[in-house]
Amino acid sequence: MLLQDNDDVASKVKEVNASLQDIASQIELLDLRKRSGGMSVNVRRVILSAVRLGGGGRDPGATIFSAVNDSKFTKTAVRPTAARLAVSKADPSASFSGDADANPLAVTIAAQDPDILFSGGGKSFLTGSRTAKFSYGYSSFNGKNSSMEEFCEASLSVVDRQKVAFFGVYDGHGGSRTSEYLRNHLFKNLSSHLDFIEDTKTAIVEVFRKTDENYLSEEKGQQGDAGSTASTAVLLGDRLVVANVGDSRVVASRAGSAIPLSVDHKPDRSDERQRIEDAGGFVIWAGTWRVGGVLPVSRAFGDKLLKQYVVAEPEIQEEEIDGIDFIIVASDGLWNVISNEEAVAMVEHITDAEAASRKLITDAYARGSSDNITCVVVRFENSRSDT
Repeated sequence: MLLQDNDDVASKVKEVNASLQDIASQIELLDLRKRSGGMSVNVRRVILSAVRLGGGGRDPGATIFSAVNDSKFTKTAVRPTAARLAVSKADPSASFSGDADANPLAVTIAAQDPDILFSGGGKSFLTGSRTAKFSYGYSSFNGKNSSMEEFCEASLSVVDRQKVAFFGVYDGHGGSRTSEYLRNHLFKNLSSHLDFIEDTKTAIVEVFRKTDENYLSEEKGQQGDAGSTASTAVLLGDRLVVANVGDSRVVASRAGSAIPLSVDHKPDRSDERQRIEDAGGFVIWAGTWRVGGVLPVSRAFGDKLLKQYVVAEPEIQEEEIDGIDFIIVASDGLWNVISNEEAVAMVEHITDAEAASRKLITDAYARGSSDNITCVVVRFENSRSDT
């Protein structure tokens, strides 16, 4: 009788275990459909909790949660529900004039046709610049992701009586809260800095740091794993000042050659890994190299739980506009499948900046990009040829 009871118990245990495994599989599937940066939101939070409690390790060959390497779960592209661009005018295609307000209000423009990727552009000029005329175009697409976490920005303004153009791409992870915050505040904060014109690089560093602090302060009580990259380009007269945090990227074209104007902040960069470890953090392999086994970028805005290691300190590069044909500012959804050289070659002969941005987006998607894809193209014209 006792043996029979034991057999019944064992049978019930097997049934319960099978049910639990089935439930776990369903949860894993749901998690993977909410992936951010290649890792599910829930998996990210589990690991972040372990990191916060001192868990983790330094084995470079370790693999955490094989589900993050999943390839059998596929997602279909969905229609973007809203535009992700901020412009300084209601009409983004209008020419820039000297009548613009010193601090224009950013406006979100809704996509007219949700069945296609969102795009737009315009033409402008900067007085006092030898290479004064430029046109810009932007495109943004959900791609294969079910949610859109990216924003881009094209702002034209007047600061201390000098015309300024600002372009940015913000690639969020753990949601879109951080990237949207940057779209709404980063250039506004920068243009308000007292030394923005005279000491642009110092102003950028201080504003990036302060904007990150403000975001973390204002987002108290919100999820601690939300963050965003920021790749920006500022046009001031003949100067092009590029600032980057994260793995979005800025690439310039000079006479058909691709010139990187930013370097990706990845955890496996030797200097970045050393900085993280010096701060008490660690980098391990979990489908890709990740800070604390979680985040695949080494610098970002937000990411409260990893803030000690994941800083919003920008790397800055300044170039003369003269000799630059165009620049591409894009999220890693583009750069993961298209090299710098390929991107430049693809759009070198496309004179319409918006068409160029659309070309890059559609080609990245056709090549199998599995992420949101956002791209801004700025094409310069040498004004001296008109005189």
